[in-house]
Amino acid sequence: MSAGTHEVTNQSAPLVGANLFGGNLALRDALAFHAPGLDTMPLRALGAEVGQAEMQAHARLANQHPPVLHSHDRQGQRIDEVEFHPSYHALMGRVLAHGLHGTPWAEGPGGHLRRAAGFMLFTELEPSVMCPVSMSYAVTPALKANPGLHADWSGPLTTPLYDPRGLPLAGKIGVTLGMGMTEKQGGSDVRANTTRADRDGVDAWGERYRLTGHKWFFSAPMCDAHLVLAQAAGGLSCFLVPRWLPDGTRNRVEIQRLKDKLGNHANASSEVEFREALGWRVGDEGRGIPQILAMGALTRLDCALGTAGLMRQALSLAIHHTAQRQAFGKPLAEQPLMKNVLADLALESEAATALALRVARTVDRTEHGQDASGHEALMRRVLTPVAKYWVCKRGSHFAQEAMECLGGNGYVEAQGEGVMARIYREMPLNSIWEGAGNIMAIDLLRSLRGGPVAAALAAELAPARGAHPAFDRLAESLPWRLDGVTDEIEARLLARDLALAVQAALLRQHAPDFVFEAFCDSRLAGGDSLGAFGSLHRRSPFDALIARANPIQ
Repeated sequence: MSAGTHEVTNQSAPLVGANLFGGNLALRDALAFHAPGLDTMPLRALGAEVGQAEMQAHARLANQHPPVLHSHDRQGQRIDEVEFHPSYHALMGRVLAHGLHGTPWAEGPGGHLRRAAGFMLFTELEPSVMCPVSMSYAVTPALKANPGLHADWSGPLTTPLYDPRGLPLAGKIGVTLGMGMTEKQGGSDVRANTTRADRDGVDAWGERYRLTGHKWFFSAPMCDAHLVLAQAAGGLSCFLVPRWLPDGTRNRVEIQRLKDKLGNHANASSEVEFREALGWRVGDEGRGIPQILAMGALTRLDCALGTAGLMRQALSLAIHHTAQRQAFGKPLAEQPLMKNVLADLALESEAATALALRVARTVDRTEHGQDASGHEALMRRVLTPVAKYWVCKRGSHFAQEAMECLGGNGYVEAQGEGVMARIYREMPLNSIWEGAGNIMAIDLLRSLRGGPVAAALAAELAPARGAHPAFDRLAESLPWRLDGVTDEIEARLLARDLALAVQAALLRQHAPDFVFEAFCDSRLAGGDSLGAFGSLHRRSPFDALIARANPIQ
C-alpha cells in the first residue's frame, strides 16, 4: 500500500457558527444610533440562524441546483411552472418568517430599520432569494392606490408565512409579489414600452384590462402576482397581474425561457408573453411612471443594503481565512500589506453599512409621520440614488480584493462551497438592477430640484464639521454643486462626493474616532483607497480596524 503524498495542513476552516449580528459591531452601532429603542433580540436570533451550517448548506444547494422551467405538462398542456430545489423553499420560508418582505408596512416605528438590518444579514447567507422578498416589500404600499386590491392582498403580503403553492389568492396563507417593467426595446427607458392594455370591465378589484405584449426581464415568475407597466388609452399605467385568476384558472402569462445569468443562480429570472392576460389597474391611467419610481426607490434601497451585506460577508471570510493561514513564518493577517488590505476593506464595509442604514431611516421616519420638518423626505429623495450608485459601484471592486485575500482558494467554486466566488458573481447585479450607475446619477440631478437640498445637506453634515480638515474642504465644496451647476456629464462625480461626505458624517456620529479619522485620511485627503484597496497611510490604526471588523467578537 502506498503512502499518501502529504497531510493537508495550513488550510483555513470554514466560517461556521458565527452570529452574523452579534459579530457585526458596525451594524449594531449604526442601528443603535438610528433606532436606540429597537429590540434587537430578533436580529440576534436571525444572525445566529444564518450563520449555521444547515442554512449554509441550503444556500449552496439552492445555487447548485438552479430553477428549471416546465412550460408544458406531458400531455402538452401549458403549465408555465418553475421548479425549485427544496433548499430554495427552505430559505424562502425562513426569510419570510423573519418578516423581511411586506411585514414592516404593518409594523410601527422602527420596523423598516429592523427589516433593513435583517435584509443585510440574510443577504450574507444567500442573496438570490432576496429578489422576490425585495419586490414584495416595494409593491405593498403601491396597492393602496386600488382599495379593492389592497383589501384582499395586503394581509397575505404582510404575514410572515411562506406558501409556494400555485393557487388563487383565496386559497393562499401568504403571498409574494414581483414587478415586470423592462421590455426588449426599452431597457431603462420604460416610456418605450409597447405592451398594450385594453379595458375589459369592472369588478371587485376595480378596472380590469387585457394585457398583450412581452417583458424582457421578469424576475421571480412564481410570485403570486406582478405589478407591470402597459400602455392604456390614457398612457403608461400600472397593473396587478396575478398568476392565478379568482375563478381558479391560470392567467395567460406564458414564460418563454429562464435567463442564464452570471450569478443570482437560485433566483428565476425570465422572459414572458402576455396573451390577453388579465390585469387590474393600480392608480390612475397614465400614472405608471410615478408609481414605478416610488416602488423603484424602495428596491434601490435594497440594492444598497444587499451590497453592504455582501461586502460584510466577503470581509468576514477574508479576516477569518487570513487569521488561520500561515505565510512566510506567521499568520497571513499579521503581514503588513495584508493588514493594510483588511483594514481598508473594513473601512469600506462600515461606511457602506452606515449609508445604507441612513437611507432606511429616511423610509422609517417618513412612513411613520416622524418628519415634521421635511428633512427626512428630502434626504430620502437625494440619498437613495446616491447610496445605490456608490455602494453598489464599490461592491465588485471590494469583492475582487476580498477574493484575493484567499488567493486561488477564493476563486474556486468547489461545487458551491466557494462562497467568495458566489459573492463575486453576485456583486455586479445590484449595480445593474433597478437602474445602473448612469440612471442613478441622472436621478440624483432630478432630486436636486425637489427642495432646499443644500441647506438640508449642510444640516446632515453639521455633526462632523470641524473634526477633520479634509472633511471640511469637501463639505464646503458641495453647496454650489447642488444649485443646478453640475452638468449631467459630471453627475457621477457629484454622487460619489455626496456619498463620501455623508458616510464620513455618519461615521463621526456612530463609529469610534479612529474609524472616522482613517476614513477621512484615506478617502477625502487624497489617499489612493478610492483606487486600490490596501493603500492606507502607514500610521493608520490597522489592528484596531481589523479587530472591530472581526466576525468573531
